[in-house]
Amino acid sequence: MANSTLATPIPLNLAQRILVVEDLEDQRASLQELLQLSVGVEVDTAEDGAKGLEMLRSRPYSLVITDLRMPKLSGMKLIEAIQSEKIPTSVIVTTGNGTIKDAVEAMHQGALDFLTKPADPQHMILLVKRALRERSLQDEVVALRSQLQERHAFQNVLSKSPRMHDVFELVGQIADTISTVLIRGETGTGKEQIARAIHEASSAHRTGSFIAVNCGALNENLLESELFGHEKGSYTGADRKRVGRFELAHGGTLFLDEIGDVPMSMQIKLLRVLQERRFERVGGGEPIDIDVRVIAATHQDMEKLVKEGKFREDLYYRLNVVLIDIPPLRDRQEDIPLLVSHFCQKFARPGQKPPVVSPEAMELLLKCPWPGNVRQLENAIERACVTARDGIIGPEKLPIDVSRRMDGKVHPFQVDLSRHLPDQLAEMIAEFEKRYLRKAMRRTRGHVGKCAEISGLSRRSITDKISQYDIKKDEFKHD
Repeated sequence: MANSTLATPIPLNLAQRILVVEDLEDQRASLQELLQLSVGVEVDTAEDGAKGLEMLRSRPYSLVITDLRMPKLSGMKLIEAIQSEKIPTSVIVTTGNGTIKDAVEAMHQGALDFLTKPADPQHMILLVKRALRERSLQDEVVALRSQLQERHAFQNVLSKSPRMHDVFELVGQIADTISTVLIRGETGTGKEQIARAIHEASSAHRTGSFIAVNCGALNENLLESELFGHEKGSYTGADRKRVGRFELAHGGTLFLDEIGDVPMSMQIKLLRVLQERRFERVGGGEPIDIDVRVIAATHQDMEKLVKEGKFREDLYYRLNVVLIDIPPLRDRQEDIPLLVSHFCQKFARPGQKPPVVSPEAMELLLKCPWPGNVRQLENAIERACVTARDGIIGPEKLPIDVSRRMDGKVHPFQVDLSRHLPDQLAEMIAEFEKRYLRKAMRRTRGHVGKCAEISGLSRRSITDKISQYDIKKDEFKHD
């Protein structure tokens, strides 16, 4: 039986290689010969951990078999380096009987298994074959995930929607131009991501930076200084010269988010810059020439703003040279599983596998209209990953505005009291909320975190409700 085991190599990927790290030359050579004959893969050797790490950095290995006690760099330090540098390989350690405790510690550090010396050949071959099979599966998952990303990604924007692929194609067509672009889409659809994709696609022709400005977050004076900069002493508090965003974006891209919120007086100045490709700093008199691609974005109906006299028609058409419409997430449901998988990987706990979304939870995710679009979905998955300690995201781990679709019922705290309801109805709802919260607090013995979990709300919301209804947490601790 032993001979048949050693003489029958398993069919493995020819690209797989094993690295044996052993300071004793005779053991190193015999182990190399044994593995080459019995497993049928290429086997390299290294005389110490330092040499082994150098080889791991220069070529890929599926499996490392290493001694623990070696000169220059020990096996434990080698494992630590493999983990810290995220080298994609599995590790089996070999050790003498007196260092089994060290071998167990090595497994805690990331080693797959350990063998005591002298290793039984048959047991070693079985262990190596199993390790290579597992590594082959892991490599295949990584490769498939990479292919999936490449197939459905464009400049780090993920989508398998035909409408989004039309957007990708348009971005590719305008990459080598400096045409002004207007991106329209609802809040959270990823307008800035598309702007960055345009910038990245243009990198071969334009080497400048990507500079973003949220026009809706600044008043007129601040926005002017932010965009054009100012000279020292141009106004009270201007104690030094400031370089504006247009200058910073020279040779690159300036992204003007929420362009519909720009004040009318600033619209005139923007129009002049787009027409003349030059400007002056606030308080300055010297014109500055610029080479900047301007990309503007808005969630508003710009044609309506023009008709209402809130946005200059000439500036609108100057911005709207190339128009890109980003469809809302509800109109491209095929992207939801892809994005969910991406966010699960992004928010997985360090050192742990990404959580798995149950079919029931995925069904709810697909049914949700996502008024906040991709940003809302990302927040929902981040919350679910934090609470899914068992590695499974079920319906109960999703935010209440998603999970309540299980039975179509409205959560008591989801009623919007900001609307103009009759006083009597508002009082009834408030009383119902108060009773619900007291019941939840009693069930959790006044624990805010647990109360938030069973009610589907954030700790902040629960704390605010407790304060609003003057509920004393201490009265529930001994119920």
